[in-house]
Amino acid sequence: MKTLLLSDNSLGQAVSHLAKFALTANMEKAGLIQVDILDEAELVIVVGDAIPESYSLEGKKIWLGNAQLAISHPEDFLYQAITNAYFHHNNQAASSIPSQAKRIVAVTACPTGVAHTFMAAEAIETEAKKRGWEVKVETRGSVGAGNTITLEEVAQADLVIVAADIEVDLSKFAGKPMYRTSTGLALKKTVQELDKAVEQAQIFTPQQQSKSTASNKKESAGPYRHLLTGVSYMLPMVVAGGLCIALSFVFGITAFEQPGTLAAALMDIGGKSAFALMVPVLAGYIAFSIADRPGLTPGLIGGMLAVSTGAGFLGGIIAGFLAGYIALFISNKLYLPKSLSALKPILIIPLVASLVTGLVMIYVVGTPVAKVLAALTQWLKDLGTADAVMLGAILGAMMCTDMGGPINKASYAFGVTLLSTKIYAPMAAIMAAGMVPPLAMGLATLLAAHKFTKNEQDGGKAALVLGLSFITEGAIPFAAKDPIRVIPCCMAGGALTGALSMMFGAELTAPHGGLFVLLIPGAVHPVVGYLIAIIAGAVVTGVTYAVIKRRDVVVSDGVMQVA
Repeated sequence: MKTLLLSDNSLGQAVSHLAKFALTANMEKAGLIQVDILDEAELVIVVGDAIPESYSLEGKKIWLGNAQLAISHPEDFLYQAITNAYFHHNNQAASSIPSQAKRIVAVTACPTGVAHTFMAAEAIETEAKKRGWEVKVETRGSVGAGNTITLEEVAQADLVIVAADIEVDLSKFAGKPMYRTSTGLALKKTVQELDKAVEQAQIFTPQQQSKSTASNKKESAGPYRHLLTGVSYMLPMVVAGGLCIALSFVFGITAFEQPGTLAAALMDIGGKSAFALMVPVLAGYIAFSIADRPGLTPGLIGGMLAVSTGAGFLGGIIAGFLAGYIALFISNKLYLPKSLSALKPILIIPLVASLVTGLVMIYVVGTPVAKVLAALTQWLKDLGTADAVMLGAILGAMMCTDMGGPINKASYAFGVTLLSTKIYAPMAAIMAAGMVPPLAMGLATLLAAHKFTKNEQDGGKAALVLGLSFITEGAIPFAAKDPIRVIPCCMAGGALTGALSMMFGAELTAPHGGLFVLLIPGAVHPVVGYLIAIIAGAVVTGVTYAVIKRRDVVVSDGVMQVA
């Protein structure tokens, strides 16, 4: 196949030369013949992130690929080019997508990487199989990528579906028709989303991955998504640090004060190391979500300055957004000669963004935000019983409103970030309330089994296990089917649990794990009051829903029957 090699205008001369040299040396093995004239080319390979505007490639079969992949793995790069090349059109529409896709690959990812990630994956897989499609779903969960999609599977796929609430690396899908959605829609409206995927997918290029940090991502998600990305990367550190702190309490509440002891070592690991990195990681990955890799360094530096100035998690959030948008501005507005463009992401952006962010944090943001955080911390510590109960009720109701959606995540993020200031009571109320919906739905299926179908009864048993693990999403199947009754019942039970947890003064040092954190002495106290709060909310919700739920009525052969 006659092939023309081109380079993105933004690539430096050195990178462009290395990429072309590596590809040229391997083209013969791949069965490609290099040509220098566009009209003769049957395939155009563009190295970089954007198609050069100086060439008219309308109607040409092209492939746009990453320069680093071309240099490090030229054979893989050429294999992708041959198998994934597509006919270029100016509007980048995926008009070549088959009306009935036969092979699809998908990626799912949610902020915590625990529930929505895997439930959305299961929903996509189930619906695709119903349609007779071959399907493979890669989960980007809290433990990393699972069921990883290979380059060969990407090449064979007709369609890529990305259901993600955070930014994920999609470079291996370049050149494939892609449809992007959220995990919530993929889970709750699977049929409609798969229909949209076939109709609305567009050819994905590496340029779209970088630009999604700009206009596209602003329109679809905005700052909230960036915040959740930061929280998702911070969460494992909070879990590890919180549990290490809890383990240090096994030896006594003040045992860590004795130097050289195991308790002191555990406190150093959890409190002085893991918790010390919480705010920098939060800020760093907020900036990463906004500006990709160039934003990471200034974000981390801004987060460290937020800690050193006493601005805490509030300062970290400000630093993350500040660093991210500064890095993004420089990336989009600073134009350099080709010979210097390679320096922009590794030198100019990190340096300038770090300087600006650092100076603003030190001279403008640090002190006033530190005072605001100190006032907030003191207010939370001095809450009277009535105020604490009200706060717990609000946080608890928010956790049960949309079962892992934006309101739920906002409440959860509030509790997690407060852990960095050693305020543990709101986190206890939040996790306790988050367990109520699935536990209550499981209880309702046991109390009023005759009102539920066999599948719903089986779902209730699964919901009980998910509830014990603090996976609120276990109640989604029930809420999706009967939202008018389920959601108010769950909000009432969650508010009761949150209020009781705050009234009992329950504190929780780990932000996840459900009742299984009770296996670690000191992670929750007082244990009895905490359990009473959870049981009370689950019973109120479960019993109420069991009473008010109506049995399904179906029509069969013109006769109405009770399901």
